[in-house]
Amino acid sequence: MQNALSIGGACKHTAAAEDFGGEMKRADRLNVARAMAVGLAGLAWANTMAVAAPASPSPAADPPTNPLWSEQKVRNYLPDMSWPEVEDLLKRTDMVIIPVGSLEEHGLHGPIGTDFLNGTEQAKLIAQKTDVLVAPILMPGNSPYHMGFPGTITLSAETIEKVYFEAVQSLIKHGFRRFLLLNAHGGNAATTRFIVDRINQETPGVAVELGEAAGPFMSGAYKAAVAKGAKEFPEPRVFDRHSGVGETSDSLYLIPNLVNMKAARTAKMTLPPHLQAMLPQVIAKDRTANLVFLAEALKAKETGKHTSTREMSDTGVWGVADITTASAAQGKVQTETFVDASVQFIEAWKKLRPMGVN
Repeated sequence: MQNALSIGGACKHTAAAEDFGGEMKRADRLNVARAMAVGLAGLAWANTMAVAAPASPSPAADPPTNPLWSEQKVRNYLPDMSWPEVEDLLKRTDMVIIPVGSLEEHGLHGPIGTDFLNGTEQAKLIAQKTDVLVAPILMPGNSPYHMGFPGTITLSAETIEKVYFEAVQSLIKHGFRRFLLLNAHGGNAATTRFIVDRINQETPGVAVELGEAAGPFMSGAYKAAVAKGAKEFPEPRVFDRHSGVGETSDSLYLIPNLVNMKAARTAKMTLPPHLQAMLPQVIAKDRTANLVFLAEALKAKETGKHTSTREMSDTGVWGVADITTASAAQGKVQTETFVDASVQFIEAWKKLRPMGVN
C-alpha cells in the first residue's frame, strides 16, 4: 500500500510538474521572444548611431602628415615665424640679413640651388649666435653666362634690384632699420652694391654688404678656429672658382645630402688663348690680372666673348682642381670662419649704433 501510495503520489507530482513545466516553458519562450525583440531593437539603434556618429580616432595613432616634410623650425628665420614672433624679435633687434643667391648649374655634382641654399644656411647660423632676422626674398639671381646648362634661371639686374628694394621697404614699415645683404653669388655683386646704395640713399634704413663688412674680421676668426684645433686647408695652386673644391666643400658641410660626389670629376676647361695666358697671374692673386680677367670671363654667350661656362667647361665647373678632394671638414672651417667674422661685425655695429637711434 505504501508503495502503491508512493507510486500514486509520485504520479500526481509528476503530472503537476509537467503542467508546471509546460507553463514555465511557455513563459520562457515568451521571455526569450521579448528579449530577442529588445536585443534587435538595441542592435538597430546601435547601428544607427554608428552611422550617424563619426568614429573617434585612436589616441595612439599619429595624425597623417606630409611624408616629404622634414624641415625643423629655425630661430629668427622669417619663413618659419608667426607675426607675434617677429613683433617680439623687433624688441631685441632692428637688423635683417637678406641672402642674395641664384638658381644656376653647379657642375655634375652640385644642386642648382647651391648659392641660394648655402647663403641662406650661413645666414641662419649667424642668427643663432646673435639676434638678427633672416629674410630670404628671391631664389634666382643674375646668371646669364650659365644658361647653356639646363635648369639655370636668370633674372635681369633691374628685376633683382627692384624686388629686393621693395622687400626692404616692407621690412622698414615693420620697424627694421639695418640690413646686411649676404651675397652668395659672384654674378650678383654689382647689383647687390646698387641695392645697398639705394637703401642708404632713399630710405630711413642703413645697409651694408655682409661679405665686405665681415672681411676685416676673417683673418682673426680663421686663426681662432685653427687655435681651437681646426685643420688648415691651403688654397689650391691651380685655378679653382665656380663649383670648385672650396664651394663644394661648403655644400658638403651646409647641404650634404644634396651633393652627389659620385658624379664629381675634374672639368676639362678651355679658355680663349689670351685669358689662358693670364691664368698664372690670376692664380698668384695679381689684382690687375684678376680685374682684367674677370671683366671678360664668365659672360653670356650672346656677348661673343666665348666665355660662358658651356663654352669654357664640359661639366659647368669653372676650375681644374680635383673636386674629389672637397670635404665637409674644409667646408666647416670655411663656414665657421665666415659666421664668426659676421657675428663680430654685427656685435660691433650694435655697439656703434645702438638700437633705436634715428
